[in-house]
Amino acid sequence: MIEIKNVFKEFEKIDENKKKIRIQADNDISFEVKEGEVVGLLGPNGAGKTTLLRIIAGIMQPTSGSVTIDDQDYKKKELEIKKKIAFLSGNTKLYKELSPVELMEMCAKFYKVNKSTASKRINDIVKRFDMEKFKNQKISTLSTGQGQRVGIARCLVHNPKYYIFDEATSGLDIISSKVILDFIKEEKQNGKGILYSTHYMEEAENICDRVVLLNRGRIIATGTPEEILKKTKTSNLRDAFFALIGDDNNE
Repeated sequence: MIEIKNVFKEFEKIDENKKKIRIQADNDISFEVKEGEVVGLLGPNGAGKTTLLRIIAGIMQPTSGSVTIDDQDYKKKELEIKKKIAFLSGNTKLYKELSPVELMEMCAKFYKVNKSTASKRINDIVKRFDMEKFKNQKISTLSTGQGQRVGIARCLVHNPKYYIFDEATSGLDIISSKVILDFIKEEKQNGKGILYSTHYMEEAENICDRVVLLNRGRIIATGTPEEILKKTKTSNLRDAFFALIGDDNNE
């Protein structure tokens, strides 16, 4: 289980008067992601989603609070934890001169997956994401949707236990988005824990077991989509969000 406990994150910034000011991105965030469930992290730009996901993935350190994965923390077990997770954002940069197969082979070596296991996994992944036609092309020649499939593919090679997705379907067409959403549903059935950040409330209603709604760095609601709709007396998560923030909608 991924456990986020009382996470705060502040950044230092120089204002127009050349004075140092503190910007709070995340304020006292606590929730968990269990195996075999999809948890949606929802909120507008500036809500603190990406900062929080980078902290959970071990890319950033929190100002205070803690993140543990299977009761391990990054300070003591960083390498062990990172072998258990896969992190993908909508703007993940890939090695453009490599082919999808070459990239997956490189990732397999990085995670010390033995050659025969890696070869079988790569072949299975190519079939799973219908990548046969472009598996040996340079990544620089691929479409946005094909590139995002490759981004997910390189996350699968080491068979992670948890996935962290940051706007994974942003800017994709309906077909490419469906490939990713179907993959998330399949991995949930395989017992994987998935943290899924998105702007698209409709996606969250479709695939998430629970959602965490953020606004201005704070949690404003958690629960199943049904629980939040009942609480706010609304029919969809978009309306529920606006009902929860009330007049605090100047972002």
